[in-house]
Amino acid sequence: MAYFASKDRYLNMKYNRCGNSGLLLPAISLGLWHNFGGLGDYQKMKDILLKAFDMGISHFDLANNYGPPPGSAEINMKNILQSELGAHRDELIISTKAGYLMWEGPYGEWGSRKYVLASLDQSLKRMGLDYVDIFYSHRPDPDTPLEETMGALHSAVQQGKALYVGISNYDADQTEQAIDILQNLGTPCLIHQPKYNMFERWVEEELLSVLEKRGVGCIPFSPLAQGLLTDRYLNGIPADSRIASESIFLQEDHLKADILVKIKALNQHAEQRGQTLAQMALAWILSRKQVTSVVIGASSVNQLEINAGTIHNLKFSRDELAYIDNILLS
Repeated sequence: MAYFASKDRYLNMKYNRCGNSGLLLPAISLGLWHNFGGLGDYQKMKDILLKAFDMGISHFDLANNYGPPPGSAEINMKNILQSELGAHRDELIISTKAGYLMWEGPYGEWGSRKYVLASLDQSLKRMGLDYVDIFYSHRPDPDTPLEETMGALHSAVQQGKALYVGISNYDADQTEQAIDILQNLGTPCLIHQPKYNMFERWVEEELLSVLEKRGVGCIPFSPLAQGLLTDRYLNGIPADSRIASESIFLQEDHLKADILVKIKALNQHAEQRGQTLAQMALAWILSRKQVTSVVIGASSVNQLEINAGTIHNLKFSRDELAYIDNILLS
């Protein structure tokens, strides 16, 4: 059956300006980290991506190593672009990243010019694209000069292979240095993608203020703490949950008794707000003025629809924020 995008796709999504740039991003972006690789259900992932676009989610976030296996999420993105979404390419923001292990040998990871630009070429080939909208350095390289890594990002823009560049997993000092280098090269740093959620708030110490001061957008990943900030674990560990699957990213010892107490208290307050816990956790991040968008994952269309519904209730009173802080910091 032919795909026809919803004519109302831009009516119910909120769009935010990314830092000082001319780019607007949807408040909710879809990440293809899990559930979109070669081992997943292709029809299901296609249904999720098409539904996301129909809901006004115009930003799809990938990386060279997303799968499993690594690279397969980009291949699936190519197939969906060629069969359904290709006609809407200019409506889409497609991002990818380079930094983690992709191939054997000394040039298969980190931040050398050799690796970064070779990885981008591979990503473009896998996705069947001439360019990506945002290209990230996925992590800082302790053994490569930052000037080299940022120079590679600058070259990607100069070569027409990326429209914008960003960084991910950089601390505040590294971020400020990266911004300065890119600014001097004439390629602004558009955006930073840090790990940020109610349980991991390191960005609040310095990073958010750096991004605000320098006019750089922020798009947190792992906003639901790998599923802890949902109703999945309120009554134990379901057999089909990420913890039960022995994921290296979420393990049983992460669900300690004190964490479960906090999750239950947060869930109770979310219910009072008329939201799910996941919706409240996403809204809490989006209430930060420095945050442009938040990257969510999805394992079903229903989950996507529920979490995208976050945008209809984003406001918190001061008392609410203080109450939530009291739960989290107790």
